[in-house]
Amino acid sequence: MSTTEKNMPKWDVALASLAGDEFRRKGEALQLGDFHRLATQHAIRLDDIMETMFLLAIHGQWTYTDRDGSPQTLSQDTLDNLYVKRRLSEEDLRAFDGGWQPA
Repeated sequence: MSTTEKNMPKWDVALASLAGDEFRRKGEALQLGDFHRLATQHAIRLDDIMETMFLLAIHGQWTYTDRDGSPQTLSQDTLDNLYVKRRLSEEDLRAFDGGWQPA
């Protein structure tokens, strides 16, 4: 693996920036409804945004808390188990209706 490959983020930096901007605008943790709105507003697939959010959480850039406010550790296995036909399904994403925010 080259140095350039090692330094490349594991997530979509444009989607990460969009989420960060939305967090700063909203001033509180983002929820699934916020990601739905961003996906519609910017003509982006919801599963692409959510894959980025999972990767950000996995790599310690963002945190995820469940609907009760308890911090949850997300792993690559968590993300891998959510894939259906190489995409994240709407039904599976509903389980992640807590809050997402920068670490």
